[in-house]
Amino acid sequence: MVRHLSLVFCVSFILACTFLSKCDAGDDNPKLHIVYMGSLPKTPYSPSSHHLSMMQQVFVENDSTNFLIHSYKRSFNGFAAMLTNHQKEKISQMEGVVSVFPSKNLQLHTTRSWDFLGLSKSVKRNRAIESDVVIGVLDTGVWPESDSFKDEGFGPVPKNWKGSCVGGKNFTCNNKIIGARYYIEDTARDLNGHGSHTASTAAGNYVHRASLFGLAKGTARGGVPFARIAAYKVCGGLGLCDSSAILKFLPRKF
Repeated sequence: MVRHLSLVFCVSFILACTFLSKCDAGDDNPKLHIVYMGSLPKTPYSPSSHHLSMMQQVFVENDSTNFLIHSYKRSFNGFAAMLTNHQKEKISQMEGVVSVFPSKNLQLHTTRSWDFLGLSKSVKRNRAIESDVVIGVLDTGVWPESDSFKDEGFGPVPKNWKGSCVGGKNFTCNNKIIGARYYIEDTARDLNGHGSHTASTAAGNYVHRASLFGLAKGTARGGVPFARIAAYKVCGGLGLCDSSAILKFLPRKF
């Protein structure tokens, strides 16, 4: 079997959510919107300059740079900006704009156990192949000191891994957590607990004698316990995932 680096994204949110705020608020109340402009042009093109130019056309008195939140320039053309209803309508009529819609908050949800899915501890595993798998987790970050993420027994980072560890404040990677980035706050460290939970559910080490205050004692483990983890913080401490931050993540080079 040919060994190769696999990348699996564990997205621990559902695409069913509520808007940041209702769209019937006053016209003078800016809200975060995503301006989708389709595919990137194949000719030489500066997305950031173009997006800023569009913003300047609808901001007469204020500096538009303070309202341009993200400029998307990897897999598609578009940007996220704070816009009033009037500004939204003006931009939606501009050439090249496909749609303008509110950025959403996505509510976190938890996962089921692997035993419930029939993947017991007795499943035959190939550690050498599993250790070449990298699971990307888009969530509230990860707590690197957890027993689920220790790198004891793990070899070097897979040679084909092209990602980076940019975990920010008070965050260090190891040979288990090999990648990290944050798109909100100033660290990829999990201050909520949900990201650590989902990351350990996907690829946590075997942790024996685990329990919740003495209840449900047993062995905690992930579905692929010998896989590596790349943690991307796109969700905040209140369990809300900003879709504009998620789009800023996609697609990274790994």
